[in-house]
Amino acid sequence: MTSKHSPIEPNILYFGTPVVLVSTANEDGTPNLAPMSSAFWLGWRAVLGLGARSQTARNLLRTRACVLNLPSDELAAAVDRLALTTGADPVPPAKHERGYRFVAGKFERAGLTPVPSETVGAPRAAECPVSMEAVVEAVHGLAEDDEKLRGGVVLFEVRVQRVWVHDEIRLAGTDDHIDPDAWRPLIMSFQKLYGLGPQVHPSTLARIPERLYRSTDVDRARVTPPIPR
Repeated sequence: MTSKHSPIEPNILYFGTPVVLVSTANEDGTPNLAPMSSAFWLGWRAVLGLGARSQTARNLLRTRACVLNLPSDELAAAVDRLALTTGADPVPPAKHERGYRFVAGKFERAGLTPVPSETVGAPRAAECPVSMEAVVEAVHGLAEDDEKLRGGVVLFEVRVQRVWVHDEIRLAGTDDHIDPDAWRPLIMSFQKLYGLGPQVHPSTLARIPERLYRSTDVDRARVTPPIPR
């Protein structure tokens, strides 16, 4: 029997997306690490939705670079240690109202290890099974039609330049495939953390070879020079 729909007005619409730990470089050269889940990917591009007054947004606007670290469900406790913390000092009013406090050493707070990236100044998180070095290609506003919401959120379009993965999630015998049965992303749904369950049904879409989705950004990334050290 099909359940009947009824109208509802939820305050948020976070139905479930992977958690991303975004690492950026602060003005003094120290790293910032911020959890977020308002992100999606198309090819080797990602769109990130961030509060305009957050430290991560400020760093992205200044440096135009970041690392997108994807934690597994085993790192839920590390991610949760970053909850209600911000690298912005003073704490933005909206975050202060919600109980956030300033923390300078975000990697230390999470218990994660920063390791140097190859093409950007921000470090990768060694414990995250996936880390993607990326640069900002475009910045967009959100809710520009609403005077009260305008300027509160910034959308960053970033282009990935390097993808690093733990060997445990690489599909055996390949150098360009992730094993979805081995990769267990951490999911945030309505402010709560979840793991990803096993496959529930064969996918017709999976019959399409992944190489047919390959974009020119992959070839562009191959010639991206490392940062001089």
